[in-house]
Amino acid sequence: MRFELFIATRYLRAKRRQAFIGIITAISIAGVAAGVASLIVALAVNNGFRQDLQERLIGSTSHISLLRVADDGITDWRPLLARLAKEPHVVADAPAIFEQVLISRGPRARGAVLKGMIPADERKIGDLLNTITEGSAAALEETPLSSTQGASESSANDKDESSESPDSLAGVHARVAAMPPIILGRDMADNLGATVGSVVLVTSPQGELTPFGMVPKYSRFRVAGIFNSGFFDYDSSWAFARLSDAQRLFGLGDLISVIEFKIDDIYKAGQVSREIEDAAGKGFMTTNWMEQNKALFHALRLERLVTFITIGLIVFVAALNILISLIMMVMEKTKDIAVLMSMGTRSSQVRNIFMAQGVLIGVIGTAIGLLLGFAISYAGGRYHIISLSPEVYSIDYVPFAPRLIDGALVALVAIGISFVATLYPSWSAGKTLPAEALRYE
Repeated sequence: MRFELFIATRYLRAKRRQAFIGIITAISIAGVAAGVASLIVALAVNNGFRQDLQERLIGSTSHISLLRVADDGITDWRPLLARLAKEPHVVADAPAIFEQVLISRGPRARGAVLKGMIPADERKIGDLLNTITEGSAAALEETPLSSTQGASESSANDKDESSESPDSLAGVHARVAAMPPIILGRDMADNLGATVGSVVLVTSPQGELTPFGMVPKYSRFRVAGIFNSGFFDYDSSWAFARLSDAQRLFGLGDLISVIEFKIDDIYKAGQVSREIEDAAGKGFMTTNWMEQNKALFHALRLERLVTFITIGLIVFVAALNILISLIMMVMEKTKDIAVLMSMGTRSSQVRNIFMAQGVLIGVIGTAIGLLLGFAISYAGGRYHIISLSPEVYSIDYVPFAPRLIDGALVALVAIGISFVATLYPSWSAGKTLPAEALRYE
């Protein structure tokens, strides 16, 4: 062990006549530990929210979406789909229709986004159908009969089943079974009071012209399943139906509104978007997950920076304690410093003693803070000990995702601040004059 480090450790371990200095030193270590632990936990929470939101968003929606600029839908989409599927980095694609609808059951009603899709293709680009907790998505599979169910959608058959007589109960069950299926989000189903097998009325704002003027189009759907993604925005306002049923409800014919793509590298979404747009030709535009959620992830990055600066003030306060502790230590050890210098110790070595002592305080506090911060983050991430309101935060618990690189950055900053706090006291100790210090001894 170097001479300076040996003396510094002796000063930390020795029993001092002035216990107050020892208390300040202990407070300095505790302050550094508290600041480091707080930073680790705060950054783990921020990183957890970012990762969780990114995984849910990317897992629930497509990486890239292709739309018509004129917003009049995509015709002849099958050959276009086959051609764009061969583009580099594209691993899956799917046609879809997105429309705003009103879903009601009795007196209860909810606005929703109805997505018409093909289940086999939807599973390739998103995971929402894999989160069905009640019922099954099997009913959404296209069958030859699915294109002949228009009779069940007419207003003549749109009567509530409660009005049927007991003698026609079998007919009611047959009509319900013949209705087109729909998958609802968990929160939407709870708000509507719907369960698997319930009948809901889906009303489209895109009306149809009748002798009485423009009236909304509507159709009854049978709830075939309920999904629970854990993402409140989807669970409270999304519903899935077969592509053919959605086309029939909206009166679109063989038309889709968007082609969705999944790519092999989500961080190349911008580049691949431009390539797909060029390949699709004039009249098309693309959006990707980065553009759609740009404001959200920017806010998370800004929050991370503000959190680092704000909680970093705790480490700064601990550094002031280190400064005070070392200044008082220099005052107490003036005679010892003079003796060492009279025996040949250089001023630089005296400075190094107090620098080493301050850095040791920072290292010990940082080590304790890292252990405490990572332990809290691990426990919080594993056991979901802090619950949240999903209506506000989109998820029902606080996610923790500690990263080693964050720990290394926090440790570097904490030890750096501790080192800066030692500069003045060590400089003051190096300026001690042995003759002056020992004059009255």
